[in-house]
Amino acid sequence: MTSKREIDIAVISDVHLGTYGCRSKELLKYLKSIKPKKLILNGDIIDIWQFSKRYWPESHMKVVRKLMKFVMEGVPVYYLTGNHDELLRKFADMEMGAFHLQNKLVLEIDGKKAWFFHGDIFDVTMQHSKWLAKLGAVGYDTLILINSFVNWMLNLVGKEKMSFSQKVKASFKDAVKFINSFETTAAELAAEKGYEYVVCGHIHHPEMRSIPTEHGAVTYLNSGDWIENLTALEYVNGAWTIYKYEDRNFESDVEEDGILSDSEDLGSKLDVNALLQKIKLEIV
Repeated sequence: MTSKREIDIAVISDVHLGTYGCRSKELLKYLKSIKPKKLILNGDIIDIWQFSKRYWPESHMKVVRKLMKFVMEGVPVYYLTGNHDELLRKFADMEMGAFHLQNKLVLEIDGKKAWFFHGDIFDVTMQHSKWLAKLGAVGYDTLILINSFVNWMLNLVGKEKMSFSQKVKASFKDAVKFINSFETTAAELAAEKGYEYVVCGHIHHPEMRSIPTEHGAVTYLNSGDWIENLTALEYVNGAWTIYKYEDRNFESDVEEDGILSDSEDLGSKLDVNALLQKIKLEIV
């Protein structure tokens, strides 16, 4: 049996459960391969913007069950709200056992303060033209869906996969400029508050680097996403790393050894469907 990797802190963001682009099966494999002491969900985990009863596959529910299983096992799980799940912000500071719903989080990690938040507060489009941002999200999801079909075709003929959206982003200097500005702004704000780490999501761009500011250097980290990059942040033995999911690291027989099986039904302990329905009714 393959042993689970022990991790002090795992950070994931921008999963977008409820959309066609979500890579829930890969995420589930990752979650079931680790044993975190803390798990931080840094925004846009459930895509409430595009939530529909017509598309909520079992693989997405399995991710929710696995997250709830961490909670039942006593693993502190921090759900930090993002822009796609911003409607949960009115429930901020809610706690259920080891589950914490918050807008932001400050942790002291080995004597250094780390500031966790999604990052959409830096997005001018989100603040002033939310309808445009939502329209763009629908277009992005459609692009990812088309991209998935193209990659399926490329895989059949033995060709390397490609990313439409990353090529589009790379072709616009403004996109690169926005990412750099986002990272610098986050670092400067964190330095002013006296934090050594600032950890964001939102821009779907995994990154880890030291950024100098007037108030000192800050380590900026971004967990990326689980649509294209399939990345997470991990803190182990005093060091941060960016984890990149690769199919080759998960052998086909892993499903049988219990690590990736979904045999444990949490239905008797926690009715996840009822919980989601309650939240949806509150939102409406």
